[in-house]
Amino acid sequence: MKIHFLGAADGVTGSRHLVESAGSRILLDCGLFQGWKLHRERNWSMPDALRELDAVVLSHAHLDHSGWLPALVKHGYRGPIHASPATCALLKVLLLDSAHLQEEDARRANRYGYSRHVKALPLYTRADAQRALSLLVPQQPGRAVTVARHTLTLTPVGHLLGACALTLQTPGRPGTRLVFSGDVGRQHDLLMPPPEPISRADVMLVESTYGNRLHPAEDGVGRLADIVQRTVQRGGSVLMPSFAVGRAQALLLVLQRLKRSGAIPTELPIFLDSPMAIEATALYRQHAKLLRVPAREMRGLADGVRMVTTAQQSMRLAGAHYPAVIISASGMATGGRVLHHLKAMAPQARHSLVFAGFQVGGSRGARLLAGEREVKVHGELVPVRAEVHQLEGFSGHADQAELLDWLRHLRQPPAQTFVVHGEPDAADTLRAHIQTHLGWRVRVPAFSEVVEL
Repeated sequence: MKIHFLGAADGVTGSRHLVESAGSRILLDCGLFQGWKLHRERNWSMPDALRELDAVVLSHAHLDHSGWLPALVKHGYRGPIHASPATCALLKVLLLDSAHLQEEDARRANRYGYSRHVKALPLYTRADAQRALSLLVPQQPGRAVTVARHTLTLTPVGHLLGACALTLQTPGRPGTRLVFSGDVGRQHDLLMPPPEPISRADVMLVESTYGNRLHPAEDGVGRLADIVQRTVQRGGSVLMPSFAVGRAQALLLVLQRLKRSGAIPTELPIFLDSPMAIEATALYRQHAKLLRVPAREMRGLADGVRMVTTAQQSMRLAGAHYPAVIISASGMATGGRVLHHLKAMAPQARHSLVFAGFQVGGSRGARLLAGEREVKVHGELVPVRAEVHQLEGFSGHADQAELLDWLRHLRQPPAQTFVVHGEPDAADTLRAHIQTHLGWRVRVPAFSEVVEL
């Protein structure tokens, strides 16, 4: 068995792990690089190792795990893409929206002339995304299936609707069993059940997004209520850049509960300004049986919420002067409609910007949280006078202790463990804790490294 670490090996995005075994080439995840420009530029190259694949298997639908699929298809891939049914449903929303943003970014760069290219081109188009969606093969979690002469099993791990760890077993008995964690969820997530345990792995690839920290003990819900109350009292609005899938639904759930309890004004308008988040909210309600939230509460998730569907409505909202809560994508303020709201609200001290979750290094959200007093939006420098807050308690990722607890369910130590999908400090800190507390053979692979087992 050979493993090519083609992404999420020196950072937290671009998840791509190529497994060569038994004459087959199977790609685990096909993610988009985000954050630092050095990483984003990798999206434009096609690794030779990915030119002849037998299958792609996805852990979940977040773009850093799935968002490069249209580019892979653009480069000629026509094989199957296996994922859970809920992941397939979310991909139909996520990939088309991502392609739309790619096209819009290229169009804007050409219009305003701030691209370094003679003519800016999208990384991929909606037609590429449609071709990728046509290759999806839904697979039920918990059911072993044959994929390119290997046995594949999906195990739900919380984190996001449809998210699963991937177990790939080579032919023969007993065969080598490789487990890729994908992104592991939390024990007490707002929406998702706890991650299900896995009992055996000969080779383990484990994520480390929060590998160097524990989630704060603070009451994130109470803190959000306080931020909203103080902002409204001074006549301001709260802008919440949000991931359209998972995080937006969790924020709606919390805001609805705060209104019912009287912790924030019941008449305060809540706007969901993201077509993708609106579609994802409908999917979460359709798949309510996969969640830990009572079905009745999920049915009322959008009650009274004002859905902003068109670009014209979004622009009018950006010019509004009455207090409100605006949830808009993207979650790290890297693109999408949230940028228009950021341009309008960041210069005014009465407003608040609230980031509920992890911000990749180099992203606009990370720079705002680092205290930068101006940020570039659509080629213009925008002053930042609004209050900027981070609510880490809303993260859907397991922290260091939860990752170690999930790994402890293995009956025997893997022959080799690789720590992936983390910033360098997070990955190395988790590596050290696995080595010290579990006694396993473990290391952090390098980007583009090929390991033969």
